[in-house]
Amino acid sequence: MVSLKGETNRLIEWEYLSEKSYHDPFNEIELDIHITSPSGTTWCIPSFWRGGNRWAVRFIPKETGLYHIMTVCSDRENASLHNMESKLDVTASTQILPPKLNVDTEKYYLTDENGEPFFWFADTWWMALSKRLSFPQEFNTLLSRRKEQGFNVIMLVAGLFPDMDSFDPRGSNEAGFPWEAGYTRINPAYFDAADRRIAVLIEAGFIPSILGSWGYYLLQMGEEKMQQHWRYLIARWGCYPVVWCIAGEATMPYYLSKTRTEEMYALHEGWTRLAAYIRQTEPFGNLITIHPTEIGREQLQDPSLIDFNLIQSGHNDYISVKRTIELIREEKEREPRMPVILGEANYEGILKNTDPKMQRLTFWSAVLSGAKGYSYGANGVWQVNTKAQPFGPSPHGGSWGDTPWSESLYFHGASQLGLAKKLIENYPWWLTEPHQEWIIPQKNTYHYATPKAAGIPGKLRIIYFPNIRTYWQHSRYKIVNLENGVCYNTFFWNPRTAESLPIGQVSSRHKSVWHVPPLPTKEDWLLVMEAETEPVKENTKKTKTSLSFLHYFKHIWKQ
Repeated sequence: MVSLKGETNRLIEWEYLSEKSYHDPFNEIELDIHITSPSGTTWCIPSFWRGGNRWAVRFIPKETGLYHIMTVCSDRENASLHNMESKLDVTASTQILPPKLNVDTEKYYLTDENGEPFFWFADTWWMALSKRLSFPQEFNTLLSRRKEQGFNVIMLVAGLFPDMDSFDPRGSNEAGFPWEAGYTRINPAYFDAADRRIAVLIEAGFIPSILGSWGYYLLQMGEEKMQQHWRYLIARWGCYPVVWCIAGEATMPYYLSKTRTEEMYALHEGWTRLAAYIRQTEPFGNLITIHPTEIGREQLQDPSLIDFNLIQSGHNDYISVKRTIELIREEKEREPRMPVILGEANYEGILKNTDPKMQRLTFWSAVLSGAKGYSYGANGVWQVNTKAQPFGPSPHGGSWGDTPWSESLYFHGASQLGLAKKLIENYPWWLTEPHQEWIIPQKNTYHYATPKAAGIPGKLRIIYFPNIRTYWQHSRYKIVNLENGVCYNTFFWNPRTAESLPIGQVSSRHKSVWHVPPLPTKEDWLLVMEAETEPVKENTKKTKTSLSFLHYFKHIWKQ
């Protein structure tokens, strides 16, 4: 019996060597590893082919003690792979990993393994596993910048990239393509190179959200090969705290398809079967979602196969903001209930009118409409443009733009959304709900120019003023339905700088309506209203309000 040693929260990898030869080992056999922990928890972990007659398994133990290991090979006659028994002795370490995410099934938001709320704040690196982004220098430059800005999730594709056909040279990495020509078998060397990138993300505290492929590859490869692809991904990376994303724009046919309707139905059915396979194969309990053409749950015939609902509202500036609001408000109430997260919208620098102001508008419109997370994207980063080699045209002939990633990395919108994340994490954001009834006037609550309001009655109110129509207004907006006996400390918050400008205290002591002061500048602002634990005395209230307003109007006079 072989004895292995390891530490908690550290990756352990070991190999099995087949003494029996196969003509095509990757396609002829499968090897599963059954592991039982000291407390009795069991896993059936798929191994991955290392090339030749070698198979490897990866595991990250969480508890100390002696683990029991047994192999199960599809070729029961292979004595060197089947029924091989071993022990794993695990001691404690101080290693800390990013959290493994769960779903709160009462309030429908993401949590870590300890039940603490987790606000999904993702950046989009679709093609970061290709050689278009060199490793380690360029990869680490991008990583460091996003770490500083507060991102905690990185969305990337496992080699079968969008905006290209199979085996497009732009999709290769240092070791070639993820599959051999014709999808005959996997290329382990490709994933060896990808491993280094995934490991660095984990070490830096990011959660990788791994898309297996773009949707149309299912019809190019066939379901059997896509199952093999997914089994390989789970075996390589499933022991890490990752989020599985079944496919990108799952039901979208290939760009040049002449049978789009038929392919859309085929993808809808095929990805449903693949989602069931992934859920059956995945032993580690990582969350599963899907990146949609518009609504995640509608990419599958059975929405219960995913854990949370990503939505995509497009890249059409103000039109996409309106669609974002509509989708989030509708989807958060649909059964079966699940967290709703904006998965893609208005990448900064893409097409027109997607500047930092549009990033702020899209973020706050989403979050205050009920989204429990947000995915940012920068044009130039997602496709990894370089000065020497812009990505170039998609199969349909159009190009999304040639701004190099090294420039778009410094778009201001990403930093400003990082400030927004810091602000909302000061409050119980997971309990907030939209409350458009708190503000008047408003003609159309879905319109991008309408202020968005959300919060917790009697405790917190957050109102975002887009100020699309830039003019000075005096008490144009009113906060209504103020609760009896609740006193709010109020301030304006600058979404560009995170500067707070105190306004004073507001309560329903005399009436339930409060006239909002003029916005400090002709730009977008947030109004934050924090309820005091204890009501204040009348004289104290007047003094505090007077001093706060003096500070506020001094700021206006400086503009």
